[in-house]
Amino acid sequence: MTSTPGHIELERSIDSIRIGSRHRTDLGDIDALAASIEKQGLLQPITVTPDGTLVCGARRLAALRQLGVRKLNVWVRSGISDRLSQLLAEQDDNALHQALSPTDAATLYREVKMLLAEDAQRRQEASRFGAAQEKSRSDGAATVAAPLTSLDGYARAQAALLVTGRRSYTTLERIGVLQQIAADESLDETLRSRATVELDLIHGGGSVTAAHRRMATQFAVSELERMAADPTQPEGIRQASSVGAARVHAAERTTTETELERLAQEALARAKTATRAKNARSASSPNTKLPTRSFVYLWNDLRKWWLRYDYAEIASELTDEQWEQVEETLAGTIAFAERLRSLRDDSVTVPQVSATSSR
Repeated sequence: MTSTPGHIELERSIDSIRIGSRHRTDLGDIDALAASIEKQGLLQPITVTPDGTLVCGARRLAALRQLGVRKLNVWVRSGISDRLSQLLAEQDDNALHQALSPTDAATLYREVKMLLAEDAQRRQEASRFGAAQEKSRSDGAATVAAPLTSLDGYARAQAALLVTGRRSYTTLERIGVLQQIAADESLDETLRSRATVELDLIHGGGSVTAAHRRMATQFAVSELERMAADPTQPEGIRQASSVGAARVHAAERTTTETELERLAQEALARAKTATRAKNARSASSPNTKLPTRSFVYLWNDLRKWWLRYDYAEIASELTDEQWEQVEETLAGTIAFAERLRSLRDDSVTVPQVSATSSR
């Protein structure tokens, strides 16, 4: 057994090393690494904790197993038992060898961020309640703790810096959203499957921004369809949700992903606004007039609606009562349109009387 600053080197059975929870899922080309180790030897020992949990060297360990090695010299690091230290040591090992994939990096980032936030919270509370006076700087806290509201931003920026070398965390957060959707068993299976597909595309080199945008669109459409099918929702809300979902589906083949996301978000916002409007109107007269904005939203949703339906299918499935409602709505719409057209024509053709001539 030998000793160097910060670690002890000793011989250990390869089968006694516990892998534990690792954030790397793709170990890369192990054959090439095994060939290099067989030719040149193990240039850098594997690092473990005192209880035998692997800290650094997952790829080297896999290569040694492939070569049939039974025993090896390892470094046993002291002071590496806490979870955050292990994560950072693992990432340091990744940086020196094969970089993490975007999805693996996002997983590591999320855990590091949580631990950093917890650590910052703990240090802030220690400073606030006088722990620093009882045991000077025992917790490593700053003399003046950061405001609580800044802890999340601090944790995100620091976690991103530690995992990727950059403070930008937007990409990692977006991947994290997809990972959470894919793992959330309370969500619809269609949504979870879509999130899994998008994560696979990212893992294969696809755009994170595009994947996040497509997922946001799918999430909005799913919510619209849920509201449309919910019998406990008022009829007006169900109708607004149904029309909004149909409009997005109709635009799928002819609209860019960016525009499609905008349409889906706007449709969902209108449906939720309709929910509030419906509740507000329930306590007032049924003849309460809606604002022009509501009228514009309605006709935006109905734009080229006739292209979305099959004449023969509807004709064969509509009941007499439903057809009477269609006829009534059409008659009222035509009468409204004629009156509106007349008022607009009058406003253009009739000259305005000036203030001077009216005196």
